[in-house]
Amino acid sequence: MNRDDYRKAVDALPFSADFQARTEELIRRQAQSKKECIVMKKKGFIRAVTVAAAVALFTVSAYAASRWLSPAQVAELHGDPALSQAFESESAVKVNQTVQTDDLAVTLAGLVSGENLSDWTDQADQARTYAVMILESLDGTPLDMEDFPITDYTLTPLVAGFTPWSVNNWTLDAGVSMLEQDGVIYYLLDTRSIEMFADHTVYLAFYQGGVPSRDTFVMAEDGTISFTESFEGPRALFTLPLDRSKADPAAVERFMDDSGFDREWFTTVLPDDGITYTTRETDTPDGKHIEIVPDEGQSTKP
Repeated sequence: MNRDDYRKAVDALPFSADFQARTEELIRRQAQSKKECIVMKKKGFIRAVTVAAAVALFTVSAYAASRWLSPAQVAELHGDPALSQAFESESAVKVNQTVQTDDLAVTLAGLVSGENLSDWTDQADQARTYAVMILESLDGTPLDMEDFPITDYTLTPLVAGFTPWSVNNWTLDAGVSMLEQDGVIYYLLDTRSIEMFADHTVYLAFYQGGVPSRDTFVMAEDGTISFTESFEGPRALFTLPLDRSKADPAAVERFMDDSGFDREWFTTVLPDDGITYTTRETDTPDGKHIEIVPDEGQSTKP
């Protein structure tokens, strides 16, 4: 039976009036003690393992709900009711854009930004952005989180006009957690608010690999970012629908000042000249100075 036939068959099933409420309550109870979550932090990795909850959830469309959880439900399964409510609020942005890559479908479900949105954060006075991404196989084969370790795949914001190696999970103090339900993997991104960059094009990138580098991304002279032509592996690049009025150039300036990096680190487009580059850090009376220079033994001169 194909997916369309399955959807019609499931949607035709009769359900009692209180079925959805009873099912959601069952999931909430199981989520308190049965879930598997892997959390990535800026300075390392923390792994918390329990048993994955395997409960189908039916909402308005029984098929759609059994296939995908909503961002609010993902937050609920992570034991974060405050964030779940935030994803249901008017300020939340529903995206539901899908990119097919290799044999996978990558869907950006939605995001929400603001202060005091999560019960987990220890930075309640700092605005944060939360986003949910969904990963599933194109042929319906169940996915296993062990095949997509958080150390081998990255979900990170990027900002046009800022090099990918300067604005990303590692510089935005971000964390990513994931859970699996019915063969579908859900990623929950928690990052410093990216609304401060809303007057730029802001991306959410998913790819196989680690810290963003020249092997993965290229930034054009106009500041736009894309995957390199030579990049291989699953990948998706979403443009986020942010409200430009939420931009905070002063906060961006503070972010750059607090980084300790030279301004060129954020904006210099490295030439595509076949030369590999690295960074050189020196201490000056004004603080750390970062230079982007060719690797030892190479020259930019013809």
